[in-house]
Amino acid sequence: MSTSVVLPALGESVTEGTVTRWLKKVGDSVQADEGLLEISTDKVDTEIPSPVSGVIEEILVDEDETVEIGAVLAKIGDGSSAPAESAADESAPEESAPAEQPAAEAPTQDETPAESAPASAPAASGDAKDVVLPELGESVTEGTVTRWLKQVGDDVAVDEPLLEISTDKVDTEIPSPIAGTLTEILVQEDETVEVGAVLARVGSGAAAAPAESAPAAPAEEKAGEPAAPKAEEPKAEAPKAEEPKAEAPKAEEPKAEAPKAEEPRAEAPKAEEPKADAPQPAPAEDGVTYVTPLVRKLAQQHGVDLSTITGSGVGGRIRKEDVLKAAEAPKTDAAPAAAQAPAAVEVSPLRGTTQPMSRLRKVLASRAVESMQQTAQLTTVVEVDVTKLANYRDSVKASFLEKTGDKLSFLPFFALAAAEALKTFPIINSTVDGDQIVYPASENLSIAVDTERGLLTPVLRDAGDKNIAQIAHEIADLADRTRNNKLKPDELAGGTFTLTNTGSRGALFDTPVVFLPQSAILGTGVVVKRPGVVSVDGKDAISVRSYVYLALSYDHRVVDGADAARFLSAMKARLEAAQFEGQLGA
Repeated sequence: MSTSVVLPALGESVTEGTVTRWLKKVGDSVQADEGLLEISTDKVDTEIPSPVSGVIEEILVDEDETVEIGAVLAKIGDGSSAPAESAADESAPEESAPAEQPAAEAPTQDETPAESAPASAPAASGDAKDVVLPELGESVTEGTVTRWLKQVGDDVAVDEPLLEISTDKVDTEIPSPIAGTLTEILVQEDETVEVGAVLARVGSGAAAAPAESAPAAPAEEKAGEPAAPKAEEPKAEAPKAEEPKAEAPKAEEPKAEAPKAEEPRAEAPKAEEPKADAPQPAPAEDGVTYVTPLVRKLAQQHGVDLSTITGSGVGGRIRKEDVLKAAEAPKTDAAPAAAQAPAAVEVSPLRGTTQPMSRLRKVLASRAVESMQQTAQLTTVVEVDVTKLANYRDSVKASFLEKTGDKLSFLPFFALAAAEALKTFPIINSTVDGDQIVYPASENLSIAVDTERGLLTPVLRDAGDKNIAQIAHEIADLADRTRNNKLKPDELAGGTFTLTNTGSRGALFDTPVVFLPQSAILGTGVVVKRPGVVSVDGKDAISVRSYVYLALSYDHRVVDGADAARFLSAMKARLEAAQFEGQLGA
């Protein structure tokens, strides 16, 4: 009897998926919830776990093939064929008994340990705890392992990061649930698994050595070969590994098991040196300690040179805490060095390399092209004199920080002015549905946040009903959690209008791209001071003023240039008047 492995539902709008990689092959033994294959859709990448424990009997869908939800991907046997295979294994040693005396002892042990083998399996992993992929949001069903931060045999502390997981919306680190030793890695880098899938196992240090050969143990037990005797006499197993090829041809039925029998025997000597296998995934780093994108980004923001930091993580890995400590160090020590010579140019490790697009980058690229092909986009720009606003902000930012704990930037004022203008000119806040225009009942602002992965747009909901303090707090919270991979996927959905602060990187203005189904996006440039003409007592005079450019890109199918001009003019008047006392909220 066999069990079918089907492609599960991967989201409300996902109807099909493409098999990107099989993690197992026909004849391999698998455990329940162990990853079988990787599936890619237009929204998420994930791993499909095994519904039962058993042996893969058939693979029905090849790599790079696309199938619909509910399609049968493979079939897994329930172990009913194990007695036949066991019998064949027993007969093979009997024939070769004259040539190899230890082989004659194996069947005699099979008779009594056959019942004790199941009891010995929990003993080998009884203290190990599964590390599973947690829920990362209501709409996220899978994640891709981008990098293992630990290797088999490494010691880990409670809540210490084990690996990095990437979804189409957020990147995050998965911590260890317990302190101990990483005994087994079940999902390799670039593999995709569903939420709830077992990623690895962490147990006591004593269990680390047996864990090296643990993956083949279930297959041996099902084939009638107990794991316990092999663990007790690893040296007695080594001679068997020298002549397995002579036994394999005699056992015709268990051909798929023959390689399995060879693998643990070949690894038996390695069990004495478990750490010899651990560094295998690491050669790609060429001996250089890996730094996560989050840590690298944090170091750039604080001006910290990573080469001067000694990591506190396992293997010298640099963690966020190390960067923050280096940033908090007295800057007086660095001042003389800065005066002596210019800062060294940081050369990116990506220079001269070719890297595959991340899943998020692929999605962004696809949606950007789709938006440009399906819409008629253009941009209107206005210049706003925000001198009064700058003076008002300077007068209240200290008390604002004291009362709310949040810094007061220009962005909350821009967001509030945009939300108010959207109420007056809802066509800018509209979406297109076929030949109909939909006017949302609320102003949900998607706030563009620059991250190491790419551009993400968490949503500030009901912005038109909030004051400056509420907007400032929510924007700061959303941006922080986005950059630190703490954002919930549902917080990225539901935006009706996008606000991107390109001025945060010094840009005067740009022509941002509208992403469907929205109809417009507002780019705010950097606030700069320069001479301007003002009227003093009815006469023109030159004065130092603060200016900012507002650039509105919009879908010309529904939004006309006059609509855009009216919207921007409303924002301009609101910002130049700078009458926000009643909406400050602090």
